[in-house]
Amino acid sequence: MWSVLARALAFVGIIAMGYILKRMSFFELKDFYILSRIVVKITLPCAIISNFSNITIDVSLLILCVAGFACNMVYVALGYLLNRKGSRQEKAFGVINASGYNIGNFTLPFVQSFLGPVGFAACSLFDTGNAVMCTGLTYSIASAIQGNGGKVSAKSMVRTLFSSLPFDSYLLMTVLVLLHWRLPELLLTFANTAGNANPFLALLMIGIGFEIRLDQSKLARLVKMLALRYSTALVLCLGFYFLAPFGPEIRQALAIIAFGPVSSVATAYTGELGGDVELSSAMNSLSIVISIICITVLLLVMP
Repeated sequence: MWSVLARALAFVGIIAMGYILKRMSFFELKDFYILSRIVVKITLPCAIISNFSNITIDVSLLILCVAGFACNMVYVALGYLLNRKGSRQEKAFGVINASGYNIGNFTLPFVQSFLGPVGFAACSLFDTGNAVMCTGLTYSIASAIQGNGGKVSAKSMVRTLFSSLPFDSYLLMTVLVLLHWRLPELLLTFANTAGNANPFLALLMIGIGFEIRLDQSKLARLVKMLALRYSTALVLCLGFYFLAPFGPEIRQALAIIAFGPVSSVATAYTGELGGDVELSSAMNSLSIVISIICITVLLLVMP
């Protein structure tokens, strides 16, 4: 128990260090984008390659891709219903900001450090379905609800999806593992070395990007959105852990995923639709704090 708590506190410490160093002007905003590129284009793909190389995947686990897509759709529907009496723009805001998971930059570092390669692979497969929604489908739905004529074509969605190195790594390694093909040992050694840096860099990046600025008049709406998000997360977590027909490590990974924070692209999409970026940014940052607490508690209580 104490070892889990110590490691969880270390994770919080890394995020806090990033935030404090930013406030001390050690880091600037541009450093966030530099770290983001390193994580997304180097350390996260390497972590995916390294962890997938140590497991075998049953074809039945591909259902986790569907689960990632389905959970997003649940949140899309709930976000719309929560704002059903509001304006079109408020409904679109609810759809974008209630859904999506920040798995690559947040949840995977936790899973990579606390669970084994099987849990990591389960998380990655779930993120494949999650990525389909986050790369454009959720935005397309919100745009149609708002009725401003904005559209995301299937071609642009596919192009965005396959231009993501983590998604390409998920896809490549899933195929290789299903075919029982192994990459050269030299490449795996490199991937393992670089992948081990992923948790630290991803959490440091989150700390640098963390910021909460919110008008008090928007507080009630923020609380409603977060209450919706995490009450649903609790239901999904219990369902995954007690009802999912998988081994304990996969069920633990799914339970952790359920409490993951809101997708990091939600604020960008909110801005593109002319929505309340301030509220979206505050929700994104606060969801990280809440998720850290929830996931730490889960790691302490799960056998």
